Amino acid sequence: MVNGPFEDPVVYLRLLREKKALLFDAGDVSALSAGEIHKITDVFVTHTHIDHFIGFDRLLRVMLRRERPLRVYGPEGITGSVEGKLRGYAWNLIEEYPVSLVVHEVTDASVSVASFSARDGFRKRLMGDTEWTGVLLNDPLFSVRAACLSHDIAVLGFCIEENMHINIDKAALAGRGLPVGPWLSGFKQAVREGRDDFMAVVEGREYPMGELRDIVRITEGQKVSYVMDVTPSRENMEKVVELVRGSHVLYIETYFLDEERERAFQRNHLTARMAGEIAREAGVKELVPMHISPKYRGSPEMITGEALRAFRGGG
Repeated sequence: MVNGPFEDPVVYLRLLREKKALLFDAGDVSALSAGEIHKITDVFVTHTHIDHFIGFDRLLRVMLRRERPLRVYGPEGITGSVEGKLRGYAWNLIEEYPVSLVVHEVTDASVSVASFSARDGFRKRLMGDTEWTGVLLNDPLFSVRAACLSHDIAVLGFCIEENMHINIDKAALAGRGLPVGPWLSGFKQAVREGRDDFMAVVEGREYPMGELRDIVRITEGQKVSYVMDVTPSRENMEKVVELVRGSHVLYIETYFLDEERERAFQRNHLTARMAGEIAREAGVKELVPMHISPKYRGSPEMITGEALRAFRGGG
C-alpha cells in the first residue's frame, strides 16, 4: 500500500531483481520516488474516480523522457479519460521526447487498444480490438487477469499470478563458490523456459544447466489480487470470489461497517464483513483491508476487526 487505509487506494508491486513494478490504481502517488515510478511498466486502473486516477499526471510528468512505453489498463472509458488528461496540456515542445502510452480499454466483449506518443503531440492512434478472454497481460514471469464489475459505473478487479517462484539456494550457491550477480537473471529465465541447453558464464567459466540444478528451488507462484469500489450485488460478489480464489494476498476495500449495509448498497461499496466473507470463501491466505471511509478515522480497528473476524469465520 502506497498510502494509509483512509487515503487514496494505490498498491505498488515491485518485481524483485527485475527492475520493474506494477501499479494498481493511480490515485495520490506522491509517496513514490521518481526512481520507483520509473520502474512501473503497467498501470491497472479499476476506474477513474478522482481518488483512483488523480496521480496519472504525476506518473506522466516523471516519465516524459523515458524510452520504455507505459501500458495502462482500465474499464470502459479509460481511453477517453487518458486522452482528456493529455489534452489538458500544451505539447508543442516535446517532439523529441520518447515517452509513449498504450491504453487497453476492457469491456465484457472486447479489449480496445490505443496509443499516444509524444512524437506526434499525444494524438490518439487506434490499434484495433481483440476478444475479451479475461486475461489482460501474459508476461514470461506472470499473468494478469481481470473481472468486469460494477460500481454504478464499469470497474475492473485485478489479480496477478506468478508463473512459478524460483528461489536461489544461497547456501548451495556459496558451497559451489558461485557469486550472486547478473548471470542469475539469465539462469532463472532459462529455468522458466525449460532450456536444458543453457550455458551460464560466471567469472569466465562455463556452467551447463545440469551443473546448476542444485542451486535452485521451484515453488508455487504467488497470486496477488486487488479489488476496489464494488457494488455488493450477488453477481459482483460471485465474480470477485472467482477472480481472487486462492490468492496469497488480497487487497480489498472495506469501506463501511456491516451495520451500515444499506448505506453500502446506496454508495456501491463493500462492507468490512462482506470483504472478509469474500476472502474466506475464496480461500485467500492473507487479507489486507483498505480504502476505509474517513468517518472511521478515529476507530480503524472496528473496520479491520470486522473484516478479519469474517475472514476467520467468526461472524
